[in-house]
Amino acid sequence: MLRTESPRDDHVDLDLYPTPELLQTLVDDQLHAVQAVRAAAPALARAVDAALQRIDAGGRLVYVGAGTSGRLALLDSVELNPTFGWPAELAVAVLAGGHQAVFEAIEGAEDDPDQGAVDLRLAQVGPDDVVLLLAASGTTPYVLGALQAAQQAGALTIGLSNNPGAPLALQADIGIVLDTGAELVSGSTRLKAGTAQKIALNSFSTALMVRMNKVYGNLMVDLRATNAKLRRRALTLVMHATGSDELTAERALRDSAFRVKVAIVMLRTGLSAQDADLRLAAFDGSVRAALAQGPASNA
Repeated sequence: MLRTESPRDDHVDLDLYPTPELLQTLVDDQLHAVQAVRAAAPALARAVDAALQRIDAGGRLVYVGAGTSGRLALLDSVELNPTFGWPAELAVAVLAGGHQAVFEAIEGAEDDPDQGAVDLRLAQVGPDDVVLLLAASGTTPYVLGALQAAQQAGALTIGLSNNPGAPLALQADIGIVLDTGAELVSGSTRLKAGTAQKIALNSFSTALMVRMNKVYGNLMVDLRATNAKLRRRALTLVMHATGSDELTAERALRDSAFRVKVAIVMLRTGLSAQDADLRLAAFDGSVRAALAQGPASNA
């Protein structure tokens, strides 16, 4: 029996716990998710470095999963655009059961390896793409079918599983095992197994975006300011990075079409919006490298 499916010998009277003790027990068990991802950090680092080479060549991030794993994969793919300005068309989610599976459980969809392969091919995956495949069990037929199709297409495959020795982690180019063990509620991998997957995906994609110069220091400088909240956040980031007052920062943001990176370089160097944009482009979007060139008179 898979570890994620095995009944636990402790907490066998969980249903009798008083509510405060029940909640504390559930929360404490989630700590194993953090420990599992920490143990997998070296493998995640290898995945980031390998993915960066494909992405630099023009590749996409393609996420594949079923059930909870699929929804977590979709969530990570969707959040890259507003957070890091990553183009939405370069983050693709392939879910067993299609988009309907986001809103309702389509249990049988995960049992079809052929459909996984078909859906992967419909996403037109190629050799520059990075395919992240998630399955708590590591044995989900749909995901394994997609894995085979991705490898046939020459894509980089990264498999995330919560069971040591599972086919997904063993067969992917880079296997990441998030060994969370048996669940407190036996078999419910939406608990700490799902939490570990969420942490791992967040860590992987954020590290990748940092390596792609979408973070300056620890500031989120490539966000898309598409609403009032994000415009305010952009203003705060520019003020923090430049020491400018609110009016000056807002003026720079408006001149730069609310591009935080450009506004920072403008205010720190005295360059115009156009020249700041050109300087950033010359350094692959790195704010740090653009600022190292000094003020406008030394450009």
